Amino acid sequence: MFQTAFTLSLTQFARTLSLPERLQRSPARNLALEGLRQRNLALDALFYDIKVITPEEAFYISDSLAAEGAIMIVPPSGGAAIRLSETVDEFVLRGGDKVRALAVAGIGGSALGAAAFARNVADAVQGPVAVVVSGYGIADAITEAFGGHFFFGHLRGLRPFLETLDDLAGRPKVGAYGKASASRTSLATRTVQALLADERLSFDLLVGHSKGNLVLSAALHDLSKQAAARIAAHAATVKIVTIGARIAMPPAFTDVVDVMGTWDWFGEINSRPFIDADRRVPHAWHHTNTDLNGHLPVTATLKEILAASPSLAKRQVEERGTETSPELPATAAEPAVSPSSIGPKPRPATIEEVKQAFAAGAGAAANTSQIESGSPEELQPPQPH
Repeated sequence: MFQTAFTLSLTQFARTLSLPERLQRSPARNLALEGLRQRNLALDALFYDIKVITPEEAFYISDSLAAEGAIMIVPPSGGAAIRLSETVDEFVLRGGDKVRALAVAGIGGSALGAAAFARNVADAVQGPVAVVVSGYGIADAITEAFGGHFFFGHLRGLRPFLETLDDLAGRPKVGAYGKASASRTSLATRTVQALLADERLSFDLLVGHSKGNLVLSAALHDLSKQAAARIAAHAATVKIVTIGARIAMPPAFTDVVDVMGTWDWFGEINSRPFIDADRRVPHAWHHTNTDLNGHLPVTATLKEILAASPSLAKRQVEERGTETSPELPATAAEPAVSPSSIGPKPRPATIEEVKQAFAAGAGAAANTSQIESGSPEELQPPQPH
């Protein structure tokens, strides 16, 4: 727990340092929501495995802790650092076109919790993962007042009106802020939809946790109304894994795995009763923090699910090999040791054979010295081997 507490304290400290700068933009909104955002950060420290985030990364993302719609590229543990993008175009420029997995977290909606969840997924797929920050704005605060933490799966009808209020209050313009939607959904939903609709990007794994499953579902349903061909292309290759809440996905997606903990009553409240869980994790509740008992091990569970999908695992391995290793020349495939070198060792030469070899060498040297300079024998090129 020490590493979890240290990461939380460092993020809170760094967040406090950036408060004066954030108050210069929408001071009333930021002052009203900062206390709730700090509370949500503490919730994410309980529900997510934040100890997998390094101190440098925690400091880096602290300023964008509640930036709804921000996109991060999270590599596996021990790899490169987290990269934060404010728009879809910036995400592509930072290497997003090479990312094949997309994750969306829930609970408090902080960037720290989202990064921790994405790192658990990245450790499972052994590759970078894109994650969209759910954030926490006025719409979330009002929804929470109506029981949003316990009934987020049933209060989506309020979002159109509340999102408009959040925009009027001066919400930062990140993610897919300027993109219209068939229904006025959350900014995180619109950003996920923009990522899935972009022809430059290609995902073969979508993973959500808790409220993040609702974001994925809403984005896919909206995209199916606007770009049926794009949805059909995704449905042929994409695997969806929902953790902690069973939410209906568009009918075109048949490769969906719903994961629930056997003790997760919180997730059951927000799940659709007509959807059965495909995998029940024993002795697991709603949280994924491996420092606490009753956690749902995201990395181990995803590895088991992906192992049962050999086509997806093979495609990911091939893509990682293509991206990290240049094409080798044909000679590289040949054995480093020639067959002749591994044959039986030659017997040692006798004294008589050595004398004969020296005598033959001396005779050859005498014949060579008799060749006149400029003769055809001297100018003749050496014979090829």
